[in-house]
Amino acid sequence: MFLTKISVRHPVFATMVMVALLVFGLYSYSRLSIEQMPNIDLPVVAVVVNYPGASAQSVENDIIKPIEDAVNSISGIDTLQSIAQQNAAMIIMMFDMEVSSVDAVQEVRDKIAGIEANLPDNADKPRVLRFDPNAMPIMSLAIRSDKLSSRELTQLADDVVVNRLRNIPGVGSADLVGGVPAQLDVLVDPDRLDGFGVSMSEVISAIRQNNLDLPAGTITEGAVSRAIQVEGRLEDVEDFRNIIVSRTGGQAVRLGDVATITQGQGDEESLAFINGERALAINIIKVQGANTVGVAKAVHQELERLQERELPESVSIDVVADNAVPVEQSFHTVQNMIVEGAGLAVLIVFLFLNSWRSTVITALTLPISIIGTMTVLFALGFTLNMMTLMALSLSVGILIDDAIVVRENIMRHLHMGKNHVQAALDGTNEIGLAVLATTLSIVAVFLPVAFMDGIMGRFFLQFGVTVSVAVLISLFVAFTLDPMMSSVWHDPDSEPGARRGPLGRAVAKFDQFFEWCAGGYRALLRWCLRHRMTTLATAVVLFFASFALVPLVGFEVTPATDNSEFQVEVETPQGSSLDYTGQKVRQVEALLRTLPEVKRTYATVAGGQGVSSNNAGTVVVTMVPPGERQLMPHEMTAPVRDLLAQVPGVKTIVGVSSGFGSLSKPIQVTAYGDSFAVLGDLTDQLAAKLAQIPGLTDIETSLDAAQPIVGIRVNRELASEAGISLQQVGAVLQPMLSGEEVSEWTSPAEETYKLVVRLPEGERNSVELLSNLPISRNDSAVIRLGDIAEIETSTGPAEINRQDLSRQVTVDANISGANIGELMPRIQAAIDAIEMPAGYRMSMGGDAEQLGDIGSSAGSALLLAVVFIYLVLASQFGSFVQPIAIMMALPLSLIGVLVGLLIGGSTLNMMSMIGFIMLMGLVVKNAILLVDNANQHVREGWNLFDALVEAGGTRFRPIIMTTLAMVFGMLPLALSLHEGSSQNAPMAHAVIGGLISSTLLTLVVVPVMLTYTDSLSGLVKRVLRRREPAQHHPTPAAAEVAPH
Repeated sequence: MFLTKISVRHPVFATMVMVALLVFGLYSYSRLSIEQMPNIDLPVVAVVVNYPGASAQSVENDIIKPIEDAVNSISGIDTLQSIAQQNAAMIIMMFDMEVSSVDAVQEVRDKIAGIEANLPDNADKPRVLRFDPNAMPIMSLAIRSDKLSSRELTQLADDVVVNRLRNIPGVGSADLVGGVPAQLDVLVDPDRLDGFGVSMSEVISAIRQNNLDLPAGTITEGAVSRAIQVEGRLEDVEDFRNIIVSRTGGQAVRLGDVATITQGQGDEESLAFINGERALAINIIKVQGANTVGVAKAVHQELERLQERELPESVSIDVVADNAVPVEQSFHTVQNMIVEGAGLAVLIVFLFLNSWRSTVITALTLPISIIGTMTVLFALGFTLNMMTLMALSLSVGILIDDAIVVRENIMRHLHMGKNHVQAALDGTNEIGLAVLATTLSIVAVFLPVAFMDGIMGRFFLQFGVTVSVAVLISLFVAFTLDPMMSSVWHDPDSEPGARRGPLGRAVAKFDQFFEWCAGGYRALLRWCLRHRMTTLATAVVLFFASFALVPLVGFEVTPATDNSEFQVEVETPQGSSLDYTGQKVRQVEALLRTLPEVKRTYATVAGGQGVSSNNAGTVVVTMVPPGERQLMPHEMTAPVRDLLAQVPGVKTIVGVSSGFGSLSKPIQVTAYGDSFAVLGDLTDQLAAKLAQIPGLTDIETSLDAAQPIVGIRVNRELASEAGISLQQVGAVLQPMLSGEEVSEWTSPAEETYKLVVRLPEGERNSVELLSNLPISRNDSAVIRLGDIAEIETSTGPAEINRQDLSRQVTVDANISGANIGELMPRIQAAIDAIEMPAGYRMSMGGDAEQLGDIGSSAGSALLLAVVFIYLVLASQFGSFVQPIAIMMALPLSLIGVLVGLLIGGSTLNMMSMIGFIMLMGLVVKNAILLVDNANQHVREGWNLFDALVEAGGTRFRPIIMTTLAMVFGMLPLALSLHEGSSQNAPMAHAVIGGLISSTLLTLVVVPVMLTYTDSLSGLVKRVLRRREPAQHHPTPAAAEVAPH
């Protein structure tokens, strides 16, 4: 081949090319970031709006529906989801994957700007956020002190710690959780307002007008220009008390006459605990593209400086969560597995070639291919993440394949008596096209994996590209470095009569044994070719019998991993206070710490990202190292769920977080429609049917949680007679009950306080006193709320979920002692048994939906892979029918896949499915080598039977050698001996099992199928000859397979 000739004739040039690959690769490696997940652009946009004091129904009507109507006209939206909770709304838009997230955000912002003026006045400004899978906290810190008060600790954390952390390069934000804000409360007495005839709006307006600085222009005197500013900021609390609110009968009514002003702290908005003790937490989020490990190291260094120089001795900072630890652990684990896999693969090479020099020549492919791949990863903007590292670890055995085949064939030519240069050239040329076809088959498989649809495709893009680049570089090395070194670095062990040491003689014994196996294989192949129907029937029976293993293997979305951490989400009844939820969370923490597997607990209440609630808490549980416990994190869910049943009045979800939002139950069925009454009836029917299915537990509907509501029904006639509108009623009640932040005040100590006007706690938290609240009329007269309205207590939905402009109610459940694959048909049957009114529907979500999406994406990728492999094979062999015989190896691999998963204790999941697709390119490698050699013999005049037997004997060694190299190269990953490596093990289990079964069956089934395709090809040609006798010409393809 062209590259081989250049390399053999110019060995120095070939060496420099390899050195250049190593230099560029090592430089690129030093510049690559280390991340947990790939940096991908997901076009998901969220709009968050806080609406203080509003019920979920008010949020739906006043916030969500106007925003949905506005954004629904944006092209490219795939799914529109909305969540209405008390006080807050979130609208999530998932765009088609082709849409840029930047463009999506801008379009949403434009639409929101157009309707922002129509939203309620007391609603906060809508926040438009772009979803970033890496925009989750990479670290969480806990700050504690046994001397400082909560307020003092909050001020210290805000002024010192948070500011220092935000200045670290790569840190996007440092958010304080559990802090107590400084607040100046203006507690208005409603009876005094009534007595002085002052309205709430007058109080708010007076404060705003008397606590501000105003620019008034400039004065220029000669060469000096001076700014003029009216300084109206108040300096002391007493100054606020003296603000004149209004004048009654010539008498000034001051703020102190109608309100009590207190300088202190505001209401707590979130809580944080570490091991049950109260603390402040800081969640650190990195900027997009920053190196997680680098940012984490910088944070640790800054914390050390703070602890040594600026913080009091009574203040301690603990790192309670650090994503850099599993990232680095995963990185080092994969590094070790690559080294171990490479070592095992090289030992296999030595075992078969029985030569250290041949082993070294072959093994050099591994470091050059892996290091050279780093150059392409860096050029494409990839990172060293779970996908790229997994690709490299799985590729170890594959990368050495081409070099093995080339070197083995060169040695075969050496044993024919050729000199080293000629053997290098002839051996590489003879096998070159077959090796090229095998490599292109692997690339043909991984390109569809790289371009799968949806989010899964985005994540596996870097996986597919990494494998494809690595195998192409290994092909280049096999065609250049291997023949060049074979021609100049002579191997004395390959010479006839060469003396061998004890190890060489031991390996020679293995070689003799292997030759005996090769002879046995020839005899078996002859028998199979004479008993073709029996051979095929056996293969078919084995293939269909393997499907009986599917229920034993089972299904799941993603394999379990051991990162020594799990989470518990705690939910108290709707309407629960922050303190009550905090008490329950501490009870949960206390029980968790009684488990021997638990090392530490870290909990937050109302401290989540996005929309959070006072009745929701999260406990992150750090486990002791794997060597000190028996259970993995996912195995803790059932015992922890039983343990937490002791805590009354809470609902808990236990699981291992994927890092993309909150935990959820694996079984979810969602009903869609407009009426909650109808949706409630449908979901109640479904819940009753699901309760009859064994294996489903903890069945609940999203309507089970009801939010307490105080309804104020204004009598429009009475209000009209009093000259009061509904808007006036709402405008008065909102600041009285929820409070209104009207200004900021800087104390003499330079501390900034929020200035909030509201009623005293006893009056704003009492339903009975609501009817006595004063409402000012336009003529300044005051009436009571009870004079024009009725006040009732009721309940309403705590949360309203919508999708694509329809309401939705979800039924969810946990799985106990069953497999989701077994449950899905029963659940679907329960859904089908319910009669749906017009305009209503149900669909499965949760793990079932994800399994369907994964199966669909993997199925499409598998189909494309088969098509691409056929294109490569047809081009290689110049035949339309021979590829059919070779591709018989594809279904045979399924037998080993299921057996491998069963033995390895893995399931059919996302990883094992990708492993099965990966197999498509690997299993045809052996068939290509065999058929290519058989075709060469046919061209030399052999009949097909003898050609197949001879090709089998000739290619038996490289086929077994490459298969064992791939198997042993993946063995460290399959055994998952390193901490955190178990998640990728199912892929290795599938590949190893499939390789073994397909290799053993390919060696006999493919030759048998080739005889049938040869007969079919001959029949077609005879038919064509009869129809066009005048145009008949023998073709090379016919000569290849025609019997002699």
